[in-house]
Amino acid sequence: MLKIKDLEVYYGLIKAVKKIDFKVKKGQIVSLIGSNGAGKTSTLQAIVNDVTRKGNLVFNGQNISKLKTHKIIRSGIALVPEGRRVFINLSIEENLRMGAFHNDDKFDDLKEKMYKMFTRLDQKRYDLAGTMSGGEQQMLAIARALMSSPKLLMLDEPSLGLAPKIIGELFEIIQTLRDEGITILLVEQNAYAALSISDYAYVLENGHIVLEDKAKDLINKDEIRQKYLGA
Repeated sequence: MLKIKDLEVYYGLIKAVKKIDFKVKKGQIVSLIGSNGAGKTSTLQAIVNDVTRKGNLVFNGQNISKLKTHKIIRSGIALVPEGRRVFINLSIEENLRMGAFHNDDKFDDLKEKMYKMFTRLDQKRYDLAGTMSGGEQQMLAIARALMSSPKLLMLDEPSLGLAPKIIGELFEIIQTLRDEGITILLVEQNAYAALSISDYAYVLENGHIVLEDKAKDLINKDEIRQKYLGA
């Protein structure tokens, strides 16, 4: 579904991502794991052309390397950014409408689907997003992204700052989305949680991909266990 070749990301003279290649197969959860500053977030931002980058990016057979961000989103990619970034002065339902800005004709059906999937949101659909807990805001951020009916959903650190119980709920939802046909590209600091639900994974270090394998095999590698799993 997504093929990345020779991707580089720049912040001024600093090269944060250094000619990496990877792919995301349709119907899979693919994880990017690595320490802080490895280039994981920069990679997601590069896919939606939100940073200075070079490289060849092909999505669903279409070269998106030169496309503007809004056209990339319209092509079927959605990004849930790190830190959630919901509109705190808007209600849950108004946040969902913002996510459906080019999908407005399906808004009513989609919002009810989101309320069914995220029952915590259904109970508070008219409350301001700023009054919600961190876990509820993360669920809203994912639901808002899903309102665009993406083929590829990219999640940046969805478990950050959340209680273990909420993380469990969240990762169950991510698996459900995969089972319903949405392909997932997951960036996650909690390497064990990410690898536990992923089909394939890449390890980023200092802007380079240093390791890749099936997630179930990576989770048993001594190098991964020592560096990222605390074992």
